[in-house]
Amino acid sequence: MRSYLPLLLWTVSNSFMALAWYGHLKFASLPKLAHLGLWATVFLSWGIALFEYLFMIPANKMAYQENGGPYSLVQMRLLQEVISLSVFVVFTVLVFKKESFHYNHLAAAICLMGSIYFMFRN
Repeated sequence: MRSYLPLLLWTVSNSFMALAWYGHLKFASLPKLAHLGLWATVFLSWGIALFEYLFMIPANKMAYQENGGPYSLVQMRLLQEVISLSVFVVFTVLVFKKESFHYNHLAAAICLMGSIYFMFRN
């Protein structure tokens, strides 16, 4: 359980991150948010990003080997990147329906999975 809970928390955290970083790009299509200026958008995104940190920091603390967790710092970072990119793909498909993915995106994802394999290989 100690190795899976951080993965779940990182996934939730990255969901908020994707919304904070890229969700504002869809504000123009939402009537109540379309009129927001740059600074209002920045502060709204920061407010959403707060929830990212509420999940990311506990996940990092419980996952880190020196705190009794199962992962080294480098392993944690690589796992977070793969989770972040995976969440981003799902977010993009659901929110930005006009974006498309191609074979080179799949090849890049396979390379990331290979990096995880090599990172955890003894």
